[in-house]
Amino acid sequence: MTGRLIGVGVGPGAADLLTLRAAQAISGAAVIAYPTLAGAASFARGIVADLMPEGCEEIVMDLPMTRDRAPAQAVYDDGAARIAGVLEQGCDVVCLCEGVPLFYGSFMYLMARLRGRFAVEVVPGVTSVTACAAAARMPLVARDEGLVVVPGPVADDVLRARIDGAESVAIMKVGRHLGRIRAVIDAMGLTDRAVFVARASLPDQVVVPLAGAPDE
Repeated sequence: MTGRLIGVGVGPGAADLLTLRAAQAISGAAVIAYPTLAGAASFARGIVADLMPEGCEEIVMDLPMTRDRAPAQAVYDDGAARIAGVLEQGCDVVCLCEGVPLFYGSFMYLMARLRGRFAVEVVPGVTSVTACAAAARMPLVARDEGLVVVPGPVADDVLRARIDGAESVAIMKVGRHLGRIRAVIDAMGLTDRAVFVARASLPDQVVVPLAGAPDE
């Protein structure tokens, strides 16, 4: 019998937004895997650190900070191989993922490499989109409206096209792209209808009109 690959969404940041199922999976794990970014501490691990069993094995996948896909794919290849080694011994592996595993989540890349050989389970979590809406007290959609979710790094013309005609828009992965995104929204005459949210659900969260968002 081989082990199960269990992708666990840990939510947007606040530990008390974990689901009960996620907490149970993490607290009972013998092996926990998670990505880090360019050697920094894992945000996902930090959310659940108090739940991780003492002495559990940790598989760390250090992703380089680059837009080039090849280096990250090599890291996922290596991580999947190490996880497979554990699964082949009959031990489950819990993979932590910020937010939701299958919504811009890193877990999907591991699942794509391993699902044909091992059983896979996915524990959904609270998305950053819904956490931001809650923090801003701003409904995302109502009745027959639709929601468009756009990653911030896309080119200006793509961003403009996806916003144009949409009823409600959530722009994620803003980071260093904030100035450029704000310029596009301003040029479309939508600044007064936009809200900026950072670090949703955490003590230092920021919720302000887009016009009052920080420069960086």
